[in-house]
Amino acid sequence: MSFPRCALLWARLPAGRQAGHRAAVCSAHRAHCGPPPAVLGRVPALAASSASGGSKAPNTSLFVPLTVKPQGPSADGDVGAELTRPLDKNEVKKILDKFYKRKEIQKLGADYGLDARLFHQAFISFRNYIMQSHSLDVDIHIVLNDICFSAAHVDDLFPFFLRHAKQIFPVLECKDDLRKISDLRLPPNWYSEARAIRRKIIFHSGPTNSGKTYHAIQKYLSAKSGVYCGPLKLLAHEIFEKSNAAGVPCDLVTGEERVTVEADGKQAAHVACTVEMCSVTTPYEVAVIDEIQMIRDPARGWAWTRALLGLCAEEIHLCGESAAIDLVTELMYTTGEEVEVRNYKRLTPISVLDHALESLDNLRPGDCVVCFSKNDIYSVSRQIEIRGLESAVIYGSLPPGTKLAQAKKFNDPSDPCKILVATDAIGMGLNLSIRRIIFYSLIKPSINEKGEKEIEPITTSQALQIAGRAGRFSSQYKEGEVTTMNREDLGLLKEILNRPVDPIRAAGLHPTAEQIEMFAYHLPDTTLSNLIDIFVDFSQVDGQYFVCNMDDFKFSAELIQHIPLSLRVRYVFCTAPINKKQPFVCSSLLQFARQYSRNEPLTFAWLRRYIKWPLQPPKNIKDLMDLEAVHDVLDLYLWLSYRFMDMFPDTSLVRDLQKELDGVIQDGVHNITKLIKISETRKLLHLESSLAGSQSRLSGTLKSQARRARGTKTAGSKAAEPLGASAGELSLASRLVQQGLLTPDMLKQLEKEWMTQQTEHGQERTESGTYSKGTRRKKKEHNSD
Repeated sequence: MSFPRCALLWARLPAGRQAGHRAAVCSAHRAHCGPPPAVLGRVPALAASSASGGSKAPNTSLFVPLTVKPQGPSADGDVGAELTRPLDKNEVKKILDKFYKRKEIQKLGADYGLDARLFHQAFISFRNYIMQSHSLDVDIHIVLNDICFSAAHVDDLFPFFLRHAKQIFPVLECKDDLRKISDLRLPPNWYSEARAIRRKIIFHSGPTNSGKTYHAIQKYLSAKSGVYCGPLKLLAHEIFEKSNAAGVPCDLVTGEERVTVEADGKQAAHVACTVEMCSVTTPYEVAVIDEIQMIRDPARGWAWTRALLGLCAEEIHLCGESAAIDLVTELMYTTGEEVEVRNYKRLTPISVLDHALESLDNLRPGDCVVCFSKNDIYSVSRQIEIRGLESAVIYGSLPPGTKLAQAKKFNDPSDPCKILVATDAIGMGLNLSIRRIIFYSLIKPSINEKGEKEIEPITTSQALQIAGRAGRFSSQYKEGEVTTMNREDLGLLKEILNRPVDPIRAAGLHPTAEQIEMFAYHLPDTTLSNLIDIFVDFSQVDGQYFVCNMDDFKFSAELIQHIPLSLRVRYVFCTAPINKKQPFVCSSLLQFARQYSRNEPLTFAWLRRYIKWPLQPPKNIKDLMDLEAVHDVLDLYLWLSYRFMDMFPDTSLVRDLQKELDGVIQDGVHNITKLIKISETRKLLHLESSLAGSQSRLSGTLKSQARRARGTKTAGSKAAEPLGASAGELSLASRLVQQGLLTPDMLKQLEKEWMTQQTEHGQERTESGTYSKGTRRKKKEHNSD
């Protein structure tokens, strides 16, 4: 029966029979929509049934309300008004306000997961929906009408309020399902292939330069098949080359590169890969997981956990610090596998000196100055150059090829470069001939598990990793030394090195694409970044695990949120490794995603135009950093090309382009002290120019005051000008030194260079008569040279 027909019959009924039919209509409608969740008389039983089984309360601040639009005019008219009467909006508003203020309603809402914050947001949305709708559903219209005539209680609105709350907060409807999806307990059960075999676990424990990795690699090379999982592309490349040089065909797999050595393209029995890229379904005889202590890494620890629990290998050789032994033993206990521990001692002696370096004048061949910031790298290398020495430079954002070139330069006995300036990037992945490690500072910025930035002294593990690079067994220096730049840091370094290494307590985990897709099925209108937040909040882990920090993933998700992509594609784009501190890299991810969404392949020609190839050699440090960013963009293209081959088709051409760019960057790093000098000179000239303007204004003011003062005008002017200049120079020097932009030695050197340039410019003015013509002629001569 249609609603208009029902309304016509309703109007013909006597008043007493209308009440009975009203109940019948409401019952029929509720049977169609589902029963209301509760009435106040049954709160305890219903609240008990909706409990979450003792799970932690969710962080409701992560629940972003959806918009529910008010109902517009209906084609069938306002059926509720036809059955009863039109509602008085003023009366309805009073009813809703009374409903909101009732403590019993607030308590009932809390039993259904509506804390004070959610309750308030849901009520505001519910009230707006009621007040702004042209017509309401029949059931709620009738209830509101009954409340107006005191035929029903205000509490009877709760089922409709809760229904609306679940519309704007869909997570309330599926909390139990979400908890099941995000249950990360018992991760060994995720890898059925690995659980189907009996694996032998061997832990090679020892400090840096103890031969632990060497023994594991020997087993890898002698096996019929094997996989090496390393933390860096450089280490994967090293094992790839070493294996093939030993006559053991080995493929290479990293995020940005795939190399097969067999002529027919068939996969070799051995593969060297970065740990994130290892296969947990391919069977191997031997697997090597290097630097197993990184299982605790706040961002990447999940990859080591996955490799440890999931690799299908008869023997798994773990290499790393003793701090990981207890955790690995506990994790393997849950899989029913025993761990055999083999301990190694350092092959060459290493000692902490009793005196600090104190001055770069005391540097010797084979020294490595370790800094924890790029600014310190630039400053130290510049000061070394001023002293007539040549240095190699290695830091994290350099391309792998450039790092290897700088390491080769430093290691070459015939090369005049005998000093290395580096960050903790030398801690692993490079073979360096270092005699003495000098810590320029012991303070290093880091990111904790919560994504918060911390500036603290380096840990014992980090100090041992870096210090252990001195006096390696395979280098020309058979004994290593360690010290600090500053005398006051030496005591702290000794204290750090003498502390026992804290045992690793937990291993990292990470949600998979499948889990996020299941979350999105229940919350289809939620952004990917918000999905991740809710997943981490709902997740449950055993005490031996933690959920890795996902700030970088969320950053990328928010960056490309407005671009129309499928969830799986969006997830892949967000897992692409990018440096979010590089604006050009971030904008490139955005541009790549936009091109993909338009179904426009990113061809080699398009990419050349985008990066404005060909690029010029760097003229200063900023240019060098820009080239490093372009290299990262090419890395991003290559990474995506192995996930979306049809949309990123020109892999080989881009790789050749990247090699060419690597050569340009190598030349720039080789001349880094010149670039630093140019950058600092420009900065100083800019500051000098600004200072000259202020000195000129100051001089004019002093002259005006002198004219008004008693005494001779000339004497007053001459006395004022030197005073202003001296004060200005003192302030400038103090600011530069305090900001770490200059040292006293650098300032003296730059003053000499500035005076020399001024003299040359004065000569040009004399010879040519005009400064501009002289400058143009100098540029032409420079270009011809």
